[in-house]
Amino acid sequence: MNIAIIGYGRMGKMIERTAREEGHRIVTVVDPLLPDSAAPAGSRAFKTVEEAENLNEADAAVEFTRPGTAVANIMALVKRKIPLVVGTTGWYDKMTVVKEAVEAAGTSLVWSSNFSLGVNVFYRIAWYASRLADSFPEYDIGGYELHHNKKMDSPSGTAKTLVEGVLSRTGRKKRAVWDILERQPAADELHYPSLRIGAAPGTHTLILDSPADTIEITHRARNREGFASGAIRAALWLIDPGTKGPRRGVFTLDEMLGEILGV
Repeated sequence: MNIAIIGYGRMGKMIERTAREEGHRIVTVVDPLLPDSAAPAGSRAFKTVEEAENLNEADAAVEFTRPGTAVANIMALVKRKIPLVVGTTGWYDKMTVVKEAVEAAGTSLVWSSNFSLGVNVFYRIAWYASRLADSFPEYDIGGYELHHNKKMDSPSGTAKTLVEGVLSRTGRKKRAVWDILERQPAADELHYPSLRIGAAPGTHTLILDSPADTIEITHRARNREGFASGAIRAALWLIDPGTKGPRRGVFTLDEMLGEILGV
C-alpha cells in the first residue's frame, strides 16, 4: 500500500516507521514545518495538502495533526478522493459537514479518538462491565485518565469515547462530570477527571466500586506503536474490502472491528 502521511510529528513518524516495517511505502508527507530536504526516503514533502501534487500515487492517507487544521485537511483530501484515516480529535462538531462531503465525493473515511486496537478492545470490555454493574445499585461507576504534560486536550478523546459508551449502556448514570468536584456527586453523575503529569503514558481506568469490593479495568499504552498499527490496518480495511468493492462513506474504528469480529 502507498501511504500519504498528513502531519509529521511524533505520531506521523511512528506511522512511517510502522508502515515501512509492514512493507508499505510512504509516497507523500504533508507538514508545514517539514523542509523539502527532510522528506522521508522515497517520498516527497509538501507544506499543504493542496500543494501535494503526487497524492494520486497514494492508496490512502493517514491524518494526525491538530483540531484547528484537521477539517481543512480532510476536505482537501476528500476533494482528491483519497481514502482517509483520521486520528486527530477535537473536530467532531464538524462531523455532519464532513460526512456530506465524503458521500458527495464517493470516497471513504474512518475516524476514531484512538486507533489502538487494544484500546478498542478495552472499550468493549469496559462497556460490557458497566452494563453488568448497572443491574447492581451498590456499584458506583467512575474512573480517571492520566497523560503526559505535553498533551493538549483534556479530557482525552479516548476518555470521551469511553464515558459516552458507558452512559449509553447504563440507566443510573446520565451525565459525565470531567472537572474537580467540590461537592458530593449526584447519583446520576459519572465522575471522570483528568491528570496531566511528567512523561506518564496514556492511562484510562473505569472503576466499579461497592462497599464490599472494587473492580478496576485499565488500559495503559506503553508507546505509540499500537496507534500506528491500528491506523494502518484501518487504511487497508478501507481500500481492500474483499469482493464487495471499494468502501464508500464514513466509518468508525468500532464499526471496522465489529465487522472483523463478527459482532
